[in-house]
Amino acid sequence: MKKVIYYNSLDCDVIEAKNQDYKLKDNYKWVRTDFLSKVLSGIIYFLALIISFVYLHFVLRMKIIKNKELKKEKEGYFIYSNHTQVVGDVFIAAHVAFIKRIYTIVSPSNFSIPFIGKLLPYLGALPTSRDLSGLKELNKAINYRINKGHPVVIFPEAHVWPYCTFIRPYSDTSFKYPIKLDKNSYSVTVTYLKTKLRKRPKMIIYVDGPFKEETKELLKEKIEAVMTERSKLNNIDYIRYEKS
Repeated sequence: MKKVIYYNSLDCDVIEAKNQDYKLKDNYKWVRTDFLSKVLSGIIYFLALIISFVYLHFVLRMKIIKNKELKKEKEGYFIYSNHTQVVGDVFIAAHVAFIKRIYTIVSPSNFSIPFIGKLLPYLGALPTSRDLSGLKELNKAINYRINKGHPVVIFPEAHVWPYCTFIRPYSDTSFKYPIKLDKNSYSVTVTYLKTKLRKRPKMIIYVDGPFKEETKELLKEKIEAVMTERSKLNNIDYIRYEKS
C-alpha cells in the first residue's frame, strides 16, 4: 500500500527534527578557519562523500544528467534545489558540484539531530538565524565561501518533503544572494522514475543553467519555471501527498 502524507499547507514541515525550535549558541562560528577545524572538516567531508556515493548510487540509484557549463565554472556559484530527501539532498548537491566543495544553507533545527548535528559545521552547514546579528554572520559566511570559489546550496522550498514529485511554491528571498554578489546560479531538480524490479523509484537529477538575472524576482521566476518543467518528468508517486 502506498504511503500517504497529509499536509496543512505547502510551506509546512511534514517531518520535524528532534528540536524544531533549536537555537544556535551565542558563540556559534559560521566560518571556522583554525587549523583543527580545517583538518576535521576535510576528513569528515571526504568520508561523507565516500559513504554518500554508495548510498546515492546503490540505494537511491541516482543518475546525474551532466551540465557542461557547470564544469566550466571557475568562480563560486549558487545551486537551487528541490527538497525531497531527508539525508540525501545535501550529498546530491555535493556530487553535482564535485570536485568543488559545497556549503549549504540549513535550518538550525538540523543541529538537534543526534550525532549528525555535531558534524554539520564540518560538513559545510551554514545555519539561518532569527536574530539580526546571526543573519549578518550568515551573510558574511556566504560572501566568504563564494569569494573562495565554493558553490553555496540553497533549498528555496525550505521544508523537506520526501519523494515529493511537484515543485512547491517558494519566495524570492533567497535569490537575493546571486544578484548581490553577481554570480551564476544553477537549478538542480530531483525526479523519480519507476523501476521494474523494486518499489523504490530510481532518481534522476537534472542540472540546468547558468542563470543570471538583474533582479531576485526574475531569477526566482526563471529557476522555478525550469524546475517545474523538469518535475513533469516524474512518473511515480512513491509517497502521495494529500491536503488535510
